[in-house]
Amino acid sequence: MATFDLLITRCDVLVRQDDRYTVVNDHDIAIAGNRITAILPSGQIDPNQARERLDAAGLLAIPGLINCHTHAPMVLFRGLAEDVPIESWFNDYIWPLESNEEPEDIYWGALLGIAEMIQAGVTTFAEHYFFCDEIASAVEQSGVRANIGWAVFGHEGIEKLDLTCRFVERWQGAAGGRITTWLAPHSPYLCDRDFLRATAERAKALGVGIHIHCSETHEQVAWSLRQYGVTPPVMLRQAGVFEVPTLLAHGIGLTADDLAMLKDYDVAVAQCPKTYMKLAMGTAPVRAMREAGLAVGIGTDGVVSSNTLDVLEQMRLLALDQKQAAKDSTVLPLQEVMDIAFEGGARALRQPAIGALAAGKLADVVLLRQDGAHLFPRHDPLANLIYSANAGDVEAVICDGKVLMRARRLLTIDLPAVKAEVARRLERLKQRAAEKRLATYPMSG
Repeated sequence: MATFDLLITRCDVLVRQDDRYTVVNDHDIAIAGNRITAILPSGQIDPNQARERLDAAGLLAIPGLINCHTHAPMVLFRGLAEDVPIESWFNDYIWPLESNEEPEDIYWGALLGIAEMIQAGVTTFAEHYFFCDEIASAVEQSGVRANIGWAVFGHEGIEKLDLTCRFVERWQGAAGGRITTWLAPHSPYLCDRDFLRATAERAKALGVGIHIHCSETHEQVAWSLRQYGVTPPVMLRQAGVFEVPTLLAHGIGLTADDLAMLKDYDVAVAQCPKTYMKLAMGTAPVRAMREAGLAVGIGTDGVVSSNTLDVLEQMRLLALDQKQAAKDSTVLPLQEVMDIAFEGGARALRQPAIGALAAGKLADVVLLRQDGAHLFPRHDPLANLIYSANAGDVEAVICDGKVLMRARRLLTIDLPAVKAEVARRLERLKQRAAEKRLATYPMSG
């Protein structure tokens, strides 16, 4: 009788030994159900014990990549807001465009975004968007793992907040545990203190966390000081948000005092450097966040500000941006980037069973080709992974023990059908009417 459901053979494996990432060559990975049961030198596991085998000779196995902050259905608007300042990006493009969305659009947009993430080796993502039942359905169908929060603006009122709470209750632990749900107020600049307090109270009652944009720019911090007399994180603390696990998106404008305060709470920060560069938002104090003990993970944000859902690209840009800002090439070395991408992402989403390849961990495994000219020679496999590899190198993806892509072929999503459905909706979706926008970015003018 078979002992393992899947045996991945003859691959190189990215592992963590003595708190350092390293690659061990020519190993097999045994998976039973949705867990890794063994990682051993090739030949030590009897292949006849496996129901299914995947020959990975020459490939590099890494933990499934974790996208700690994204708006996956925004793939519907890819390329529609280029070379504009952040105020116009929100008020003239994004929120008018999003006013066109209907629930079914979100389903197809989510499937397209998830397909892109699978092709890029992402097995887990933290979603912050609208019509989340449709997103959850897409996650359930596609086989990936997701933390999903239904974004809500303060002006939509408590009734809308309660609608998002019902979503949390419907989908928490669904898809065999692959779906977790949090509350997701948009931001301290579009949710006042009373609304945030109501959100925190509901999150405590539901036993869930909160995913929120915070201190995205220094201008937002200055506006908060004028409007409320405190920085955005202090406002969140006053509203009780930090009484539950919290994921802050961005945090570019976090001050030294903010960080000194945040270290006393269960707070993590998601970093999306491509968005910061593209919208000229500034550089986040990543080293100071980590020195304060905060979990820092990597996200892609939505593709209207980052154009792709490629976490490998964001890893590279995070390191380069931090080096450039510090004017110090030794900042954020290879080991630290790996720690942020994998263990940091798992900590940020409060999912300790992901982010590493080891016996007992969830079987989220990505296999990358190593034979491209851009990856040869392989003097340092970690340097190749961070600075040379790209989404096109992803050969196979396993999530929760199930193969989602093999030989670059998606197995759970019919991509041509999804693209056809999305294409059918684009003419309606791309219309912009400023008077219909969902919200107004208050820093304008």
